[in-house]
Amino acid sequence: MNPSRRKTLALIGGGLVAAAALPAGGFLATRTPHDALRPWARAGGYGEPRRDALSYALLAPSPHNLQPWLAELVGDDGVRLYREPGRRLPETDPQDRQITIGMGCFIELLVLAAGAAGHTAALTLYPEGADGPVAELRFDAADAAADPLFAHVAERRSCKEPFEDRALAAQDRAALAAHARLVTGSGPVAALRALTSAAWEVEAGTARTHRESVDLMRFGRREIEAAPDGIDLGGPMLESLMRVGVLTRDTLLDPDSRAHAQSMEMYREMLAATRAYAVLTSPGNTRADQIAAGRRWMRLDLAAAGRGVALHPVSQCLQEYPEMSAHHARAHDLLAAPGETVQMLGRVGYGPRVAQSPRWALEERMLHG
Repeated sequence: MNPSRRKTLALIGGGLVAAAALPAGGFLATRTPHDALRPWARAGGYGEPRRDALSYALLAPSPHNLQPWLAELVGDDGVRLYREPGRRLPETDPQDRQITIGMGCFIELLVLAAGAAGHTAALTLYPEGADGPVAELRFDAADAAADPLFAHVAERRSCKEPFEDRALAAQDRAALAAHARLVTGSGPVAALRALTSAAWEVEAGTARTHRESVDLMRFGRREIEAAPDGIDLGGPMLESLMRVGVLTRDTLLDPDSRAHAQSMEMYREMLAATRAYAVLTSPGNTRADQIAAGRRWMRLDLAAAGRGVALHPVSQCLQEYPEMSAHHARAHDLLAAPGETVQMLGRVGYGPRVAQSPRWALEERMLHG
């Protein structure tokens, strides 16, 4: 999470002079968490087909960047995938629906990476039942053809910034419509802007759900390197704010603080700067439906990256906890046919280029033994 310079200056407010007076030089020049970003450069460099595919798969998006996956190599050609039980969002995702969608993103990128290296990856979901591994894949060197979407793995980002005030080009709409339903009309878009903003206010205004996010924030390079998951707050400007005490966990949790007020306003501004949305629904809401939604979202994400289009999930209104129930119902009234589940909702548009998100190294997400 790297707010723009304009946003950061607004957040500094009265602390601008103090922050600007901090020693620059070594401090400001060493704020990039190089170790936490190294998995992006190492992807595909392990020299073994399954590890190579897994090293790409771990670049997939996941809720709050939790990276809930664990992988185990089985025999000479198998990969078994697990969801780490402790990597959950019990307050905002009590049914683990969004976490399961994240596992689907991982699976799709794993299959795409295998294909790009000339392997098929036969998939079995929940081979030992609901309480066992999420999936098992069997690799086969079958001269598989690479999917063109795989070429955009390194370009994929989630852009948490305001988008430009222009409509999607016709060619971009056509390309993305192959993967998701797009909402572009002024009336429906206005309704979704109001809904996503109201849902965000509920999440940020409910103490336990807001704390869940703040607890997952990584403040500065040192925390990001130590735990390259969660919500990264890094870069020289934000770390300057941390040094003078303007930006801390306590200030973000305090509803009366300037940091909290400015962070709320930044998010409102971002949501308002939206001219189109992408929607994924499923006929049911089983674990298989959720995995399938994640695989579809991954393909949409790659297709958007290939077109230079920004994509940012804004699924607060789809969360299943009591305070969100009215907005959850409204989302389904607006976006789903009777009996359907809205699995994903995202902003689509033209945004700035943003940095890669930190990742755990492959070795840290493997089961050994």
